[in-house]
This record gives sequence, structure tokens and C-alpha cells, in this order.
Amino acid sequence: MTNVVNSASNHLGVPYVWGGTSPSGFDCSGFIQYVFKENGVNTPRTVANMFSSGTNVSSPSVGDIVFFDTTGGPSHAGIYIGNNKFVHAGSSTGVTVADLNNSYWNPRYLGAKRLH
Repeated sequence: MTNVVNSASNHLGVPYVWGGTSPSGFDCSGFIQYVFKENGVNTPRTVANMFSSGTNVSSPSVGDIVFFDTTGGPSHAGIYIGNNKFVHAGSSTGVTVADLNNSYWNPRYLGAKRLH
């Protein structure tokens, strides 16, 4: 899954665009779908569908998808990159790295799934 992390890192700084699915702008699920597709893995398009797919994991490994409840139910996701960090397309940050222990993300964490 190192290739997934490298692909994700190549898009750091790309702006957030609602419904965005390309390097000109991503939303969170569009970003995940694009990065995984670059690495030959097809994923669902929406966070809700991603959350209902894959295998539950008790502790995320590099390349797993981490899910958050930001608006009720699974509504945001990112790619786990190790050391309690994940890369995601945030609505106010664009593609960036965040920490699972952050005071915003930690209480909203729903769990992780393996989609690869």
C-alpha cells in the first residue's frame, strides 16, 4: 500500500471541490476513489458506500480507509498513512494530512475499513 500513500501524497495541496473527482479538485470520496484507481483498485464513489464495503479492521494499517461522522453517520473519510495520520480532502483545507488524535477528528472517528 506504499504506492497508495505515494499517490495520495502527490495530490497534497489540491483544492477541495464538492463532487470533485480529479486533480483539479477533489471531495473526500472522489480523492480516495481517484488514488485507489491510480493503483488499480476500484472503490465505491461515496463515503456511505465505502463504509458499507470492505473489511472492518480494529486498528488501521497503511492504505486503509478511516471514516468519520461529521454530519450524522459516515460522512467523511481519508486514507491512513501510518503514525495515527491520514490524508484526506478537507472542505476547508483541500488535500492535506491530519492526525487521528486531533481534537476535531478523534471524537468523530467511526472506524477503519480495508478496501484493497
